[in-house]
Amino acid sequence: MGEVVDVDTSNFLQEVLQSDILTFVEFWHETCPWCVKLAPILEEVAREYKGRVRFVKFNILASPYNKELAAHLGIMSTPTMVFFCNGRAIQGIAGFMTKGQLVRTIDDMLQRHRQCLEQSTEVKQDYEKFYA
Repeated sequence: MGEVVDVDTSNFLQEVLQSDILTFVEFWHETCPWCVKLAPILEEVAREYKGRVRFVKFNILASPYNKELAAHLGIMSTPTMVFFCNGRAIQGIAGFMTKGQLVRTIDDMLQRHRQCLEQSTEVKQDYEKFYA
């Protein structure tokens, strides 16, 4: 198993929204050619940032619940990458990224994550309907 964890609606709350470190979520699906091309880059970058950033993949077409949660989060194309801090989306990026672009973005997000933690208040969002 690699450093990138697969999540769905059954563990999104625990793995993403309740994570205590910066969490990178790639919203993808199997027939997305750019998602397939991005996969080995994500695995490599995830190894390099292990312990500082959690990397997860969320297949938007794996179930109707996944599709509904992705729509609720405003995901309109794949790949879309969203960074989460304390349950709050702090940055979203749509489209393929090279390793260099991804590393620069992650470094920037790590700085923003520190600010997020310093200024953060508890986020209460309406996700319960996805975990029935």
